[in-house]
Parts: sequence; C-alpha cells; structure tokens
Amino acid sequence: MASRNAKPKPPPNYDPAAPLTDEEITRLRPAREFFAERGIPMPRPVGRPRQNKTKVRVTMRLDPDVLDYFRSQGPGWQTRMGKILAEAAGKKD
Repeated sequence: MASRNAKPKPPPNYDPAAPLTDEEITRLRPAREFFAERGIPMPRPVGRPRQNKTKVRVTMRLDPDVLDYFRSQGPGWQTRMGKILAEAAGKKD
C-alpha cells in the first residue's frame, strides 16, 4: 500500500543541483508575495526568537566537586548556576 504523503518521482532529466536559468531568475520573488497570492499565512520561523540581551560564552575552570554538585541536580544545572551567580552579583531578575 502506497503512502498518502508519497511525493511523485521527479522527471528522469531532473538535476537538483542545476543552476537557475535566466528565465527562472527573473520569475523569482519574495516568499511573502507567493504566500499572499495564495492566501496562505507565512510560515513561522523555527527556533527561539532573538533576544535583545544575549548571553556571553565563557570558559572557566571549576573545582570538580562544585561541578559535580550542580550536575547532580539534573538537567538545567547551567541555568541554576547562572541564577546563583546573578544573585551573588546583586542582580535581581
């Protein structure tokens, strides 16, 4: 039994890596226009929205027992560690 979502096979001479022709380039337009013509809402971006204030990557050396303590608390240990450091710095969020 064939799947309902099966896509049709491309023609035998189809090359997905072929460069666009001049005609194809002139027909290109923003996706916003394409979706608007068909009355389809624009797809939402995948992933987290961009934040105004981003975190900074740092490298630091910690005592193994300190790291073991936070890791033993399970997933989210980095966030909990960050909150404790923020509190120590006097930052209230």
